[in-house]
Amino acid sequence: MKLSDFDFVLPAERIARFPTDRRDESRLLVLERKTGKITHASFKQLPDLLAADDFLVMNNSRVRPARLLGRIGGKAAEMLVVRNLGDKKVEVLCQPAKYFNLGAIFCGADGLEAEVLETDRRGRRLLLCNREYEQVLAQGYAPLPPYIKRKYAEAINYRSFDLERYQTIYARNAGSIAAPTAGLHFTPEVLARIRASNPLLEITLEVGEATFQKIEAEDISRHRMGSEKIRIAAKVAQRILALKEQDRKLLAVGTTSVRALESYALLSEPCQEFDSDIFISPGFRFRMVDKLLTNFHLPRSSLFILAAAFAGKELLQETYRQAIAQGYRFFSYGDAMLIV
Repeated sequence: MKLSDFDFVLPAERIARFPTDRRDESRLLVLERKTGKITHASFKQLPDLLAADDFLVMNNSRVRPARLLGRIGGKAAEMLVVRNLGDKKVEVLCQPAKYFNLGAIFCGADGLEAEVLETDRRGRRLLLCNREYEQVLAQGYAPLPPYIKRKYAEAINYRSFDLERYQTIYARNAGSIAAPTAGLHFTPEVLARIRASNPLLEITLEVGEATFQKIEAEDISRHRMGSEKIRIAAKVAQRILALKEQDRKLLAVGTTSVRALESYALLSEPCQEFDSDIFISPGFRFRMVDKLLTNFHLPRSSLFILAAAFAGKELLQETYRQAIAQGYRFFSYGDAMLIV
Protein backbone atom coordinates (compact mmCIF):
# COMPACT_ATOMS: atom_id res chain seq x y z
CA MET A 1 0.00 0.00 0.00
CA LYS A 2 1.03 3.59 -0.60
CA LEU A 3 1.52 6.16 2.11
CA SER A 4 -0.71 8.53 0.13
CA ASP A 5 -3.59 6.07 0.70
CA PHE A 6 -3.55 7.21 4.33
CA ASP A 7 -3.72 10.94 3.72
CA PHE A 8 -6.62 13.27 4.44
CA VAL A 9 -7.24 17.00 4.59
CA LEU A 10 -7.69 18.40 8.08
CA PRO A 11 -8.69 22.05 8.61
CA ALA A 12 -6.24 23.74 10.97
CA GLU A 13 -9.05 24.75 13.34
CA ARG A 14 -9.77 21.05 14.08
CA ILE A 15 -6.35 20.64 15.77
CA ALA A 16 -6.78 20.94 19.53
CA ARG A 17 -4.17 23.19 21.14
CA PHE A 18 -5.72 22.77 24.58
CA PRO A 19 -7.73 19.96 26.18
CA THR A 20 -11.28 20.28 27.46
CA ASP A 21 -11.74 21.83 30.91
CA ARG A 22 -12.41 18.38 32.37
CA ARG A 23 -10.75 15.29 30.96
CA ASP A 24 -14.00 13.35 30.56
CA GLU A 25 -15.82 16.22 28.83
CA SER A 26 -14.17 15.33 25.54
CA ARG A 27 -16.41 13.89 22.86
CA LEU A 28 -16.46 10.20 22.01
CA LEU A 29 -17.26 8.88 18.54
CA VAL A 30 -18.34 5.23 18.53
CA LEU A 31 -17.72 3.22 15.36
CA GLU A 32 -19.19 -0.24 14.81
CA ARG A 33 -16.93 -2.07 12.37
CA LYS A 34 -19.46 -4.67 11.23
CA THR A 35 -22.20 -2.21 10.30
CA GLY A 36 -20.29 1.05 9.80
CA LYS A 37 -22.71 2.72 12.21
CA ILE A 38 -21.45 5.87 13.88
CA THR A 39 -22.87 7.31 17.09
CA HIS A 40 -21.80 10.27 19.18
CA ALA A 41 -21.33 10.42 22.94
CA SER A 42 -19.32 12.07 25.69
CA PHE A 43 -16.29 10.30 27.12
CA LYS A 44 -17.90 10.24 30.57
CA GLN A 45 -20.44 7.82 29.04
CA LEU A 46 -17.76 5.24 28.26
CA PRO A 47 -18.64 2.97 31.23
CA ASP A 48 -22.21 2.75 29.91
CA LEU A 49 -20.96 1.77 26.44
CA LEU A 50 -18.93 -1.21 27.61
CA ALA A 51 -20.28 -4.71 27.17
CA ALA A 52 -20.47 -7.01 30.19
CA ASP A 53 -17.71 -9.22 28.78
CA ASP A 54 -15.27 -6.39 27.97
CA PHE A 55 -12.01 -5.94 29.82
CA LEU A 56 -9.61 -3.04 29.40
CA VAL A 57 -5.83 -2.93 29.06
CA MET A 58 -4.06 0.43 29.34
CA ASN A 59 -0.52 1.73 29.08
CA ASN A 60 0.59 3.18 32.41
CA SER A 61 3.83 4.73 31.14
CA ARG A 62 4.63 8.14 32.56
CA VAL A 63 5.80 11.01 30.37
CA ARG A 64 9.14 12.56 31.24
CA PRO A 65 9.42 16.40 31.15
CA ALA A 66 11.81 15.92 28.24
CA ARG A 67 11.40 19.24 26.41
CA LEU A 68 13.99 21.87 27.34
CA LEU A 69 13.83 25.53 26.38
CA GLY A 70 16.84 27.78 26.30
CA ARG A 71 19.17 29.81 24.15
CA ILE A 72 22.26 29.34 22.04
CA GLY A 73 24.24 32.51 21.44
CA GLY A 74 21.30 34.55 22.67
CA LYS A 75 18.86 32.94 20.20
CA ALA A 76 15.87 30.87 21.32
CA ALA A 77 16.42 27.12 20.95
CA GLU A 78 14.90 23.92 22.29
CA MET A 79 15.63 20.25 22.49
CA LEU A 80 13.84 16.99 23.25
CA VAL A 81 15.85 14.60 25.42
CA VAL A 82 15.29 11.17 23.89
CA ARG A 83 17.93 9.14 25.73
CA ASN A 84 20.04 9.26 28.88
CA LEU A 85 23.55 8.07 28.03
CA GLY A 86 25.00 8.42 31.52
CA ASP A 87 27.98 10.50 32.69
CA LYS A 88 25.87 13.65 32.21
CA LYS A 89 25.51 12.92 28.48
CA VAL A 90 22.15 12.96 26.69
CA GLU A 91 20.95 12.31 23.16
CA VAL A 92 18.50 14.93 21.92
CA LEU A 93 16.43 16.06 18.97
CA CYS A 94 16.81 19.80 18.57
CA GLN A 95 15.57 22.86 16.75
CA PRO A 96 16.63 24.93 15.04
CA ALA A 97 19.24 22.28 14.27
CA LYS A 98 21.47 24.90 12.63
CA TYR A 99 22.16 26.43 16.06
CA PHE A 100 23.34 23.14 17.56
CA ASN A 101 26.78 23.01 15.93
CA LEU A 102 29.80 21.25 17.43
CA GLY A 103 30.92 23.11 20.52
CA ALA A 104 27.75 25.19 20.80
CA ILE A 105 26.51 25.78 24.35
CA PHE A 106 22.81 25.42 25.11
CA CYS A 107 21.86 27.60 28.10
CA GLY A 108 18.67 26.68 29.92
CA ALA A 109 16.94 27.71 33.12
CA ASP A 110 18.58 27.81 36.54
CA GLY A 111 22.13 27.70 35.19
CA LEU A 112 21.68 24.60 33.03
CA GLU A 113 24.32 24.34 30.31
CA ALA A 114 24.96 21.63 27.72
CA GLU A 115 27.72 21.45 25.11
CA VAL A 116 27.21 19.82 21.70
CA LEU A 117 29.71 16.94 21.38
CA GLU A 118 28.38 15.14 18.28
CA THR A 119 25.97 15.92 15.45
CA ASP A 120 24.20 14.12 12.63
CA ARG A 121 22.04 15.17 9.69
CA ARG A 122 18.67 14.36 11.24
CA GLY A 123 18.64 16.99 13.97
CA ARG A 124 20.03 14.54 16.50
CA ARG A 125 22.80 15.67 18.86
CA LEU A 126 24.87 14.30 21.73
CA LEU A 127 25.31 16.83 24.52
CA LEU A 128 27.35 16.98 27.72
CA CYS A 129 25.41 18.68 30.52
CA ASN A 130 26.74 20.42 33.61
CA ARG A 131 24.48 18.36 35.88
CA GLU A 132 23.03 14.88 36.24
CA TYR A 133 20.14 13.62 34.14
CA GLU A 134 17.38 13.99 36.75
CA GLN A 135 18.52 17.55 37.47
CA VAL A 136 18.39 18.31 33.74
CA LEU A 137 14.78 17.12 33.53
CA ALA A 138 13.89 19.18 36.59
CA GLN A 139 13.94 22.17 34.21
CA GLY A 140 11.88 20.35 31.58
CA TYR A 141 8.51 20.93 29.99
CA ALA A 142 5.89 18.48 28.78
CA PRO A 143 7.06 17.10 25.40
CA LEU A 144 4.00 18.32 23.52
CA PRO A 145 3.84 17.49 19.81
CA PRO A 146 4.94 20.35 17.49
CA TYR A 147 1.43 20.88 16.08
CA ILE A 148 0.24 22.19 19.45
CA LYS A 149 2.61 25.09 18.80
CA ARG A 150 3.60 26.10 22.32
CA LYS A 151 6.19 28.71 21.50
CA TYR A 152 8.65 30.01 24.08
CA ALA A 153 6.48 32.46 26.04
CA GLU A 154 3.31 30.35 25.89
CA ALA A 155 5.21 27.20 26.90
CA ILE A 156 6.53 28.98 29.98
CA ASN A 157 3.08 30.32 30.85
CA TYR A 158 1.43 26.89 30.54
CA ARG A 159 4.29 24.78 31.91
CA SER A 160 2.49 23.53 35.03
CA PHE A 161 -0.78 23.05 33.16
CA ASP A 162 0.78 20.92 30.42
CA LEU A 163 2.89 18.89 32.84
CA GLU A 164 -0.35 17.85 34.53
CA ARG A 165 -2.70 17.48 31.56
CA TYR A 166 -0.27 15.79 29.16
CA GLN A 167 -0.17 12.85 31.57
CA THR A 168 -2.68 10.12 32.32
CA ILE A 169 -4.00 10.05 35.89
CA TYR A 170 -2.81 6.43 36.22
CA ALA A 171 0.74 7.03 34.94
CA ARG A 172 3.31 5.15 37.03
CA ASN A 173 6.47 4.24 35.17
CA ALA A 174 8.44 7.21 33.83
CA GLY A 175 10.10 6.54 30.50
CA SER A 176 8.03 8.03 27.67
CA ILE A 177 8.71 11.09 25.54
CA ALA A 178 5.11 11.27 24.32
CA ALA A 179 1.86 10.54 26.12
CA PRO A 180 -0.35 7.50 25.44
CA THR A 181 -3.02 10.03 24.57
CA ALA A 182 -6.13 7.81 24.54
CA GLY A 183 -5.73 7.63 28.30
CA LEU A 184 -5.75 11.39 28.81
CA HIS A 185 -9.57 11.41 28.94
CA PHE A 186 -9.94 9.22 32.03
CA THR A 187 -10.93 10.70 35.38
CA PRO A 188 -11.01 8.95 38.77
CA GLU A 189 -14.80 8.81 38.51
CA VAL A 190 -14.77 7.13 35.08
CA LEU A 191 -12.13 4.63 36.20
CA ALA A 192 -14.10 3.81 39.36
CA ARG A 193 -17.25 3.13 37.36
CA ILE A 194 -15.37 0.86 34.96
CA ARG A 195 -13.63 -1.07 37.73
CA ALA A 196 -17.00 -1.73 39.34
CA SER A 197 -18.10 -3.83 36.37
CA ASN A 198 -15.16 -4.61 34.06
CA PRO A 199 -11.60 -5.84 34.68
CA LEU A 200 -8.96 -3.18 34.08
CA LEU A 201 -5.30 -4.19 33.64
CA GLU A 202 -2.11 -2.18 33.20
CA ILE A 203 0.93 -2.76 31.02
CA THR A 204 3.82 -0.50 30.04
CA LEU A 205 5.17 0.62 26.69
CA GLU A 206 7.75 3.39 26.89
CA VAL A 207 6.63 5.70 24.11
CA GLY A 208 9.66 6.76 22.09
CA GLU A 209 10.53 8.17 18.69
CA ALA A 210 9.10 5.11 16.96
CA THR A 211 5.55 6.15 17.80
CA PHE A 212 5.78 9.58 16.19
CA GLN A 213 8.56 9.15 13.63
CA LYS A 214 7.71 10.36 10.15
CA ILE A 215 7.16 7.69 7.52
CA GLU A 216 9.45 8.46 4.59
CA ALA A 217 8.78 5.53 2.25
CA GLU A 218 5.83 5.84 -0.16
CA ASP A 219 5.56 2.03 -0.11
CA ILE A 220 4.61 1.53 3.55
CA SER A 221 5.87 -2.07 3.52
CA ARG A 222 9.36 -0.56 3.47
CA HIS A 223 8.84 1.45 6.66
CA ARG A 224 10.85 0.27 9.65
CA MET A 225 9.66 1.30 13.11
CA GLY A 226 12.16 2.13 15.80
CA SER A 227 12.26 -0.09 18.86
CA GLU A 228 10.39 0.61 22.09
CA LYS A 229 10.57 -1.13 25.46
CA ILE A 230 7.55 -3.09 26.72
CA ARG A 231 6.88 -4.54 30.16
CA ILE A 232 3.98 -6.90 30.91
CA ALA A 233 4.08 -8.47 34.36
CA ALA A 234 3.66 -12.24 34.40
CA LYS A 235 0.49 -12.09 36.52
CA VAL A 236 -1.01 -9.49 34.16
CA ALA A 237 -0.19 -11.59 31.10
CA GLN A 238 -1.72 -14.64 32.77
CA ARG A 239 -4.86 -12.68 33.63
CA ILE A 240 -5.19 -11.38 30.06
CA LEU A 241 -4.81 -14.87 28.58
CA ALA A 242 -7.29 -16.30 31.07
CA LEU A 243 -9.88 -13.67 30.18
CA LYS A 244 -9.33 -14.30 26.48
CA GLU A 245 -9.84 -18.02 27.04
CA GLN A 246 -13.19 -17.14 28.63
CA ASP A 247 -14.05 -15.37 25.35
CA ARG A 248 -13.97 -11.98 27.04
CA LYS A 249 -13.32 -9.03 24.69
CA LEU A 250 -10.10 -7.08 25.09
CA LEU A 251 -10.50 -3.33 24.71
CA ALA A 252 -7.07 -1.75 24.23
CA VAL A 253 -6.74 1.81 25.50
CA GLY A 254 -4.60 3.45 22.84
CA THR A 255 -2.43 2.36 19.94
CA THR A 256 0.57 1.85 22.22
CA SER A 257 -1.40 -0.76 24.16
CA VAL A 258 -2.29 -2.43 20.86
CA ARG A 259 1.35 -2.58 19.81
CA ALA A 260 2.43 -3.94 23.20
CA LEU A 261 -0.26 -6.63 23.27
CA GLU A 262 0.16 -7.74 19.68
CA SER A 263 3.95 -7.81 20.14
CA TYR A 264 3.49 -10.06 23.16
CA ALA A 265 1.28 -12.38 21.13
CA LEU A 266 4.09 -12.81 18.59
CA LEU A 267 6.77 -13.75 21.12
CA SER A 268 8.20 -17.24 20.70
CA GLU A 269 8.01 -17.67 24.49
CA PRO A 270 6.56 -15.55 27.32
CA CYS A 271 8.73 -12.67 28.48
CA GLN A 272 8.01 -9.91 30.99
CA GLU A 273 10.27 -7.28 29.42
CA PHE A 274 11.17 -7.02 25.75
CA ASP A 275 11.70 -4.58 22.89
CA SER A 276 9.45 -4.36 19.86
CA ASP A 277 9.61 -2.63 16.50
CA ILE A 278 6.25 -3.91 15.29
CA PHE A 279 4.57 -1.88 12.53
CA ILE A 280 0.87 -2.68 12.21
CA SER A 281 -0.69 -1.96 8.83
CA PRO A 282 -3.70 -3.26 6.85
CA GLY A 283 -3.50 -7.02 6.43
CA PHE A 284 -2.21 -7.54 9.96
CA ARG A 285 -3.97 -10.33 11.89
CA PHE A 286 -4.92 -9.13 15.34
CA ARG A 287 -4.47 -11.91 17.87
CA MET A 288 -5.26 -10.11 21.13
CA VAL A 289 -7.20 -6.89 20.61
CA ASP A 290 -10.97 -6.97 19.99
CA LYS A 291 -11.85 -3.30 20.53
CA LEU A 292 -9.88 -0.06 20.47
CA LEU A 293 -10.16 3.25 22.27
CA THR A 294 -8.04 5.85 20.53
CA ASN A 295 -7.68 9.51 19.61
CA PHE A 296 -7.91 10.99 16.11
CA HIS A 297 -4.48 10.72 14.50
CA LEU A 298 -2.29 12.60 12.06
CA PRO A 299 -2.60 11.76 8.36
CA ARG A 300 0.19 9.58 6.95
CA SER A 301 1.21 8.47 10.45
CA SER A 302 1.86 4.96 11.78
CA LEU A 303 -0.93 5.57 14.32
CA PHE A 304 -3.52 6.31 11.64
CA ILE A 305 -2.29 3.30 9.66
CA LEU A 306 -2.67 1.06 12.73
CA ALA A 307 -6.22 2.31 13.30
CA ALA A 308 -6.95 1.69 9.61
CA ALA A 309 -5.66 -1.86 9.95
CA PHE A 310 -8.07 -2.40 12.84
CA ALA A 311 -11.17 -0.64 11.51
CA GLY A 312 -10.64 -0.99 7.77
CA LYS A 313 -9.03 1.74 5.68
CA GLU A 314 -12.08 2.93 3.76
CA LEU A 315 -14.35 2.83 6.81
CA LEU A 316 -11.86 4.78 8.92
CA GLN A 317 -11.37 7.40 6.23
CA GLU A 318 -15.12 7.90 5.94
CA THR A 319 -15.40 8.09 9.74
CA TYR A 320 -12.70 10.76 9.82
CA ARG A 321 -14.55 12.74 7.16
CA GLN A 322 -17.67 12.67 9.29
CA ALA A 323 -15.72 13.54 12.44
CA ILE A 324 -14.27 16.60 10.70
CA ALA A 325 -17.72 17.64 9.50
CA GLN A 326 -19.13 17.16 13.03
CA GLY A 327 -16.46 19.40 14.56
CA TYR A 328 -14.46 16.80 16.46
CA ARG A 329 -11.15 17.97 17.88
CA PHE A 330 -8.08 16.12 16.61
CA PHE A 331 -4.75 14.80 17.88
CA SER A 332 -3.24 14.59 21.38
CA TYR A 333 -5.45 17.10 23.19
CA GLY A 334 -8.47 16.27 21.05
CA ASP A 335 -11.48 13.95 21.27
CA ALA A 336 -11.64 10.15 21.35
CA MET A 337 -12.96 7.28 19.25
CA LEU A 338 -14.19 3.88 20.36
CA ILE A 339 -13.93 1.22 17.64
CA VAL A 340 -15.95 -1.92 18.38
